[in-house]
Amino acid sequence: MMICTRFRKHGLLLLTLIAFSGMKAQSQIAVSSANPEAEVASSRSTDPMLLQDHALVERGDYPDAAKDILAYLSGHADSAEAHFLLGYVLYREDKPQESLDQYTQGAHFRQPDANDLAVVAMDYILLHDYADADKWLSRATAWRPENALYWYYLGRTKYNENHFQEALDAFRKCLALHPGDVRAEYNLGLSYAGMGRDDDAVSAYQTAITWQEHAAHQDPQPYLDLGIVRLQQGHPDQALGYLQKAATVDSGNPRVHEELGRAYEQMRDLVKARSEIEKAISLAPDIPSFHFEMGRIYQKEGLSAKAKEEFARCAALNATHSTDSAQSPNPDPRD
Repeated sequence: MMICTRFRKHGLLLLTLIAFSGMKAQSQIAVSSANPEAEVASSRSTDPMLLQDHALVERGDYPDAAKDILAYLSGHADSAEAHFLLGYVLYREDKPQESLDQYTQGAHFRQPDANDLAVVAMDYILLHDYADADKWLSRATAWRPENALYWYYLGRTKYNENHFQEALDAFRKCLALHPGDVRAEYNLGLSYAGMGRDDDAVSAYQTAITWQEHAAHQDPQPYLDLGIVRLQQGHPDQALGYLQKAATVDSGNPRVHEELGRAYEQMRDLVKARSEIEKAISLAPDIPSFHFEMGRIYQKEGLSAKAKEEFARCAALNATHSTDSAQSPNPDPRD
């Protein structure tokens, strides 16, 4: 039996035929739960002519892979594997709309499996369409419940939909399958924070910090998250150490410098507060909130003209971002 489902974004109707024949589909795109940072990787090819393209994908050579796959498709338009592989390449190149189109075309010739649907969901995450991402990740986790990374991204999607209890459940399943996963643990904390359970959130952040204490490469996020909670609780002195650690781990993270600026502002050290917000702006000059924070600091320093300039810049950026978002969404960081 065949049913027709629609992949939908901005008026585009992307049709995929999903067969429920009971036959086991061959996986062409695999999501790795063992290496979360890899996110998605190509698996072995069933077509010898595509082996080179899979090798290019595994090396991250996406432009050459796309060129070769397009050439192959010119003579093999009915190859589901080629369409799905190209869809994955386009996802990695931050071209989610084009990626969805390739998955739609491939689905006319073979049933997408859980791995394919996971990449489709990632496209929707990049498009900020969390409802459709939720739909396909929910199906992927139903088909492959043993895949920890599916549960992680389902949790992220549920969190972005403000479905915090469902996010908690997904992150717990991820952790049951992949114990010690730092990202899942601090996202558990974010979910608790979304529910107003700050004590549980703090505990999760502290656990994530402990798990990576001796790691060669640490994630700054649990330090940042814990610092933010302490700031919100009115304890900038307690927040400062965590935020400084986050800055040490990732000095190029503008959000860290923004929160450090707020901590110093609460501690009435306006010179250091201004310095941190200046760093945030230098790293991400088009973020409206950074200019708003700078304007507030200038106000407190009695620099009215400079404050007015920053507030005007904030307003202009807000207007620009509002117009842009109505036309074409910006990709989300894959955190």
